[in-house]
Amino acid sequence: MATVLEADHVKKYFPTGASKWLLRPTDQVLAVDDVSFKLEAGTTLGVVGESGCGKSTLGRVLAMLLKPTDGSVRLNGVDLATLNERDLNQVRRDIQFVFQDPYACLNPRHSIGESIATPMKVQKTHDKQGRRQRVQELMELVGLNPEHFNRFPHEFSGGQRQRVGIARALALNPKIIVADEPVSALDVSIQSQILNLLEGLQNDFGLSYVFIAHDLAVVRHIADEVAVMYLGKFVEYGDATSIYKTPRHPYTKALMSAAPVADPKIGRERKRIMLTGDVPSPVNPPSGCRFRTRCWKATDQCAEVEPQLVEVVPGHRVACHYPES
Repeated sequence: MATVLEADHVKKYFPTGASKWLLRPTDQVLAVDDVSFKLEAGTTLGVVGESGCGKSTLGRVLAMLLKPTDGSVRLNGVDLATLNERDLNQVRRDIQFVFQDPYACLNPRHSIGESIATPMKVQKTHDKQGRRQRVQELMELVGLNPEHFNRFPHEFSGGQRQRVGIARALALNPKIIVADEPVSALDVSIQSQILNLLEGLQNDFGLSYVFIAHDLAVVRHIADEVAVMYLGKFVEYGDATSIYKTPRHPYTKALMSAAPVADPKIGRERKRIMLTGDVPSPVNPPSGCRFRTRCWKATDQCAEVEPQLVEVVPGHRVACHYPES
């Protein structure tokens, strides 16, 4: 399969401001710090991690809602960071974004039809009649009644609003959709409907997804590959089946142990790994391995040498000096 999106040593830092009196250099939040991966056509990459690990910032950088501080994001071989605004607007047809909050991502003063039609207006791809017809087609495609074209967001439920967000992302026939926790604000029953909708759209149109979530069960359901993120870096990356069956990084193993299971017998027998301490600040991350301050396997080497993502088995890479066997 062809590679449609490639991130190469992507970094995104945010300045925190400098002291007027001490004249210190401006501190920086290392939100995304040297992340690389490839996304193949028709596949899904799941990015998981705790809140604040940088996964949402990574998603925004991939969609060029934020410009990377360093590194490159290549769409079909074209480095998006080097494009001017005019060329970037043309490329944005191929990569669209689904936001986390279905309530905040829609303008309450615009009807659902206007919201879905906005990308077509910006890109000037249809006339007024063509936009209306296309919007109604999209509404039917995502499971909404086309007759509700003129209704407003407050007249829809959370799941229906997320369907509107998905329809808007599909308006320009993109090749890639970056979904930033698209089901985290929804009820469990509605989550499954949205996931099934995304899978159906992928099968019908050959879409590629970057699916960001903190729920391991959700990612397991939809992802072909999984990247586990901690404090701005990938600590484990590979085939979803391999990672879920044999997690190699201590942090991944701790996440797996905390995920709830439906079978109470298995839940009672499973040993929970309790991480001690708080997540370090991304302004001043620990030296060496960033997870070492909470890891039960940490040694002096972990403090002195930063581990690199190394392939432990084909298709499964881990950034750890002492990976799990």
